[in-house]
Amino acid sequence: MEFMTNENQKKRKQVIYQVFTRLFGNTNTTNKPWGTIEENGVGKFSDFSEKALQEIKALGVTCVWYTGVPHHAVITDYSTYGISNDDPNIVKGRAGSPYAVKDYYNVNPDLADNPENRLEEFKALIERTHQAGLTLLIDIVPNHVARNYEGQSTPEGFEPFGVSDDTSVEYARDNNFYYIPNTPFQLPVWHNGYEPLGGENLGTAAGEFKENPAKWTGNGSRLAQPNMNDWYETVKINYGVRPDGSYDFDVLPDDFDTKNYKEHYDFWAKRSVPNSWVKFKDIALYWLAMGVDGFRFDMAEMVPVEFWSYMNSHIKMKNADAIIVAEVYQPHLYRAYIHKGKMDYLYDKVELYDSLKHIMQGHGWTDHIPKVEEGLRDIEHHMLHFLENHDEQRIASPEFAGDANKGKPAMVVSATLSTSPTMIYFGQEVGEPAKENAGFGSPSRTSIFDYIGVPNHQRWVNDKKFDGRQLVTEERELRDFYQRLLNFTIQSDALMGAYADIHYYNRDNTAYYNHRVLSFVRWCETEKLIVVANFDANDTFGFELRVPQEIIQKWNLEGSSYILKDVLYGEEKELRISNGIGLVNLTLKPLESFIFKLG
Repeated sequence: MEFMTNENQKKRKQVIYQVFTRLFGNTNTTNKPWGTIEENGVGKFSDFSEKALQEIKALGVTCVWYTGVPHHAVITDYSTYGISNDDPNIVKGRAGSPYAVKDYYNVNPDLADNPENRLEEFKALIERTHQAGLTLLIDIVPNHVARNYEGQSTPEGFEPFGVSDDTSVEYARDNNFYYIPNTPFQLPVWHNGYEPLGGENLGTAAGEFKENPAKWTGNGSRLAQPNMNDWYETVKINYGVRPDGSYDFDVLPDDFDTKNYKEHYDFWAKRSVPNSWVKFKDIALYWLAMGVDGFRFDMAEMVPVEFWSYMNSHIKMKNADAIIVAEVYQPHLYRAYIHKGKMDYLYDKVELYDSLKHIMQGHGWTDHIPKVEEGLRDIEHHMLHFLENHDEQRIASPEFAGDANKGKPAMVVSATLSTSPTMIYFGQEVGEPAKENAGFGSPSRTSIFDYIGVPNHQRWVNDKKFDGRQLVTEERELRDFYQRLLNFTIQSDALMGAYADIHYYNRDNTAYYNHRVLSFVRWCETEKLIVVANFDANDTFGFELRVPQEIIQKWNLEGSSYILKDVLYGEEKELRISNGIGLVNLTLKPLESFIFKLG
């Protein structure tokens, strides 16, 4: 029924603001499909000014995840700066995928005012972010790199991926890639109307790319000519996993799920590990030394847990407070990647996010949420909550909910249900619907592959004044809601304390309380909260909310009446105690939520 961990009580909740760096400061509103950087514009590191960062922090944010920072393949010509051009046939979109990294020791030249000084400009952004009182994350993509990985900026004494590989064999432990010997790579066959750059002239770089022998593709395809739906722009990294799936490295003893990161570090210090492990460890330490506070690891479940034990223990030895977030979508792997892999946080997608999405869309029941919490209770602190990110549809898009306000009750639940961090995606707080036909990217998701503008967000940016003066009333009110909610969560002691479900108690005992409503309580010694949310977009529900006797006893409530005050908008209600049970008369309007604090 409840959880409480003393370790979590010592900290406050964290809020991560994911921003697609290339799009944040772009004020160009042209939005031509497949538009060039000149036509559609691009945001820069410098757009994250002191004012912009102050406003992000004022939203209730503690950490910024700058997505798309490492230098990935792009179509824009930067050869003047000594950067090789990329063949459009192996780049997704015109702006390129942030998950096809071409040089792990430098940053995307698109993001710099002066591409020649791009790394210095990123260092200045790190400094500004820290001065604003925020921490920051960047991506590391461990499973794959760009098909044309060069590592041009690799420091002296280190070596880019693949340079010393034996390409005559499919597999060797210390090869960085898998090969298809004696067989050249062939471009996918384009169909269903798709052509690179939308069928435009591909330019002088097109067709120049050669790969012989061909490498395995990032998603695991072993074909020399991958399918167009494969991750054809990337190649898979070899972590010492043989083609038959067996491991060519030592595995962790069973009891290592109870060991701390120092013990994991010591374990690997005595053992030889595959070359790719060392390369990615060196990359992570490079960015930590620059001032980055942690990483978001893409598709971590495609890489063995043992590597993560090695990688993350090295990171924590360098910076014990480093923040480590990872994509793992298979629930049966969660505990291994947390306890053995030493991840701080995993995406809570297939449990909480998917459940909330179904409820917002009208075909899910709130009855499922307490069951989700119960199943994850032992690891609840490690499950990162979100409603939007760059991979998911925007709440306001017709394909999701069609109305950003339908995200309000879900956001209250997502942000207050557990002790885990909350993540929001830039533009979510102003109801961005992602309607644009960007080119490679499709509507409903803000494109990460194209040069594009983000209209609702641009109205908040307001020609880089970052004051929201162009927002319409509904967008302004939505942002105010997010700001009230997020700022409360990072200040609340109770949200790092105990939880108990009261939903089923009310389902069984309360008239007019139904599967569109959800309620639970959170508390610690100094703060008691009752959270109740109405997910119905049309109906108002009036009922007498009940707080079970055992909660009243835990809260040591011996009087007959107490004042409850909503922390979001200040509405007050009376909590009456009758026969040991707490009673609150409530009227919940459509999509209305309350976070009542016991006075």
